[in-house]
Amino acid sequence: MLLGAPAIAEERAAGIVDVASHHSVSQSLDRLESIVKAKAIIVFARIDHSGEAAKVGLSMRPAVLLIFGNPKAGTPLMKASPSMALDLPLKVLAWEDEKGRVWLSYNSPTYLQKRHGLGEELVKNIAGIRSLVERAAAP
Repeated sequence: MLLGAPAIAEERAAGIVDVASHHSVSQSLDRLESIVKAKAIIVFARIDHSGEAAKVGLSMRPAVLLIFGNPKAGTPLMKASPSMALDLPLKVLAWEDEKGRVWLSYNSPTYLQKRHGLGEELVKNIAGIRSLVERAAAP
């Protein structure tokens, strides 16, 4: 965890945005889940990849996925491009790197716009993911 440093957001070439978190994997997703629910956004699932790996005798660094969305925001995107259903509901992965740093990662709305051939106006429906993630990652 980074103490006192601002959240760092970088977009990788593959359209993945990584935001450094000041909290553990679990705390980061607890914070994000609270923020999302306070905005009346539905949390569909929380998948603990590292926990599931442990159940079959495998180990990996902590990695937990939160899946959430709002049909009012997502449905117009899927109507415009049915393939958008591959990427909705929205997903944020909280994970720990080899140095013990925690990151919150998600697909860039701009990447999703290009991937699914959507208009800029429609993508505004999901552009708020950045502020949600940055709030969850903040000290």
